[in-house]
Amino acid sequence: MRPRLLVLYYTQTGQLRQILDSIISGIADKADIDYAAIEPVKPFPFPWTPLQFFDVMPETVEHLPEPVKPLPTDILNKDYDLIIFGYQPWFLNPSQPITAFLQSDYAQVFKDKPVVTVIGSRNMWLHAQEMVKGYLQSVNAHLVGNIVLTDTNPNLVSLLTVIRWSFKGQKQASGMLPAAGVQDKDIYEAYRFGNTIYKHFLGNNLTDLQRELLAQGAVRLKPGLVILEQRGIKNFRFWAKFIRKKGGPGDPNRAKRVLLFKNLLLVMVFILSPLSSFTARIMQLIKRRTLLKDVDYFKQLGYEKGRI
Repeated sequence: MRPRLLVLYYTQTGQLRQILDSIISGIADKADIDYAAIEPVKPFPFPWTPLQFFDVMPETVEHLPEPVKPLPTDILNKDYDLIIFGYQPWFLNPSQPITAFLQSDYAQVFKDKPVVTVIGSRNMWLHAQEMVKGYLQSVNAHLVGNIVLTDTNPNLVSLLTVIRWSFKGQKQASGMLPAAGVQDKDIYEAYRFGNTIYKHFLGNNLTDLQRELLAQGAVRLKPGLVILEQRGIKNFRFWAKFIRKKGGPGDPNRAKRVLLFKNLLLVMVFILSPLSSFTARIMQLIKRRTLLKDVDYFKQLGYEKGRI
């Protein structure tokens, strides 16, 4: 009997769909595969204006998302053997459409099902994955694998390219800057993960799936990222509350606070980032053993509430 797979995802730019297509490409003729895109009731703009982009931060961080459309009835009524769940982080949290879906009744599609998460990210994804783990656990889903593809360019380079992509809609290389997003080579080579998922499914051995995915490079994580995310999420939580005191999404009364957040964030990234990276390296030396344990934890699938 051919396995029944659901590929469930949200994407604005199409990049995550490319990643998922690559993962599935090697097994498309061996399984019955359905795709379902999560769609906001009110689509988010792309490209964004800076105000639009940073105005979604408070509700993203506080998990107060805009609603999403229902999944098709035929998807909800099918009994899948495995779900591949693709998402992207926004402001160190799952994107709003992903959070909205996980908070909705439609998340019951995950109930009692093995799930492989697939993350497409610029670089930071740890806190977002912890939130997704919690939501999946709440509907009794079984997380059996995690695959993370990130932009491997230097931090400031990837930031400049994602700004160009987000605000101008330009992904392709220009001037001295490379193309934005996850590198094409990494997307293409993701096909190997699909073969591994299929092999473990047929062998009824999903409990060992993550171990082999890690051996294939499914998650690459530097200790410094743990420190930077710990700092970042605290700041985002403060600013989310500060902005929301002036109103909800799109309220002109909060626009000044949104733009202040934007300006301070860019200063932090472009001017203070080298200093922050230096202090993070110092912390790596001081807390080396603790950080190595953290790295091992975030590569695995277990969930400890409040870990980051």
